[in-house]
Amino acid sequence: MNFMPVRHHAAPFLAGLSLAVALCAPPALADPKFPPPAKPAAVTADTHSTLNPNTRDAIIKRGSGLPVPRFASMRSDDVNVRSGPGTRYPVEWVFQRKNMPVEVVGEFDTWRKIRDWQGTTGWVHQSMLVGKRMVVVAGKQVSLLRTPENDSAPVARIEASVQGELLSCKGGWCRVRVNDYKGWLTRKDIWGVYADEKIE
Repeated sequence: MNFMPVRHHAAPFLAGLSLAVALCAPPALADPKFPPPAKPAAVTADTHSTLNPNTRDAIIKRGSGLPVPRFASMRSDDVNVRSGPGTRYPVEWVFQRKNMPVEVVGEFDTWRKIRDWQGTTGWVHQSMLVGKRMVVVAGKQVSLLRTPENDSAPVARIEASVQGELLSCKGGWCRVRVNDYKGWLTRKDIWGVYADEKIE
């Protein structure tokens, strides 16, 4: 069975034995309603030099308290990604794929700086992210295997850019769910999990 990708913005569908999976949208033009601010909206030491140092540092570092970097996934099909941590910053592009994995690489208050599997970065509000772990197949078509062994029987063939739910990882293998199929992929074939991360 083949899992075939489709063009950006298309909704996933199951036709025969082929699964089409849509990707996030390419960079979009900036929204004119959000022109670049004259000064950064983020709180910085330079613009708050009169604050008590302890108060200033607390404001700058305030965030979720969770480890950075870490992986998360998109909550909905339409997520604005901005050039900075606030609505005064322009929308640079739009994610249009629910559950797409992203890496949180920075935080400011209720905003998260993210990086996608293609290396693009931007800021989204924390409400647009969930902790559900997802992965995306990177680079080439791979076989979803029944057991974590190179000579295991294949469950399905998965095209590059198809996403799946991360279930567990042990050693160099991770168990994932793609649509209604579960199986094993090597860590090097997917993006959304760290090389030494343990998932149970």
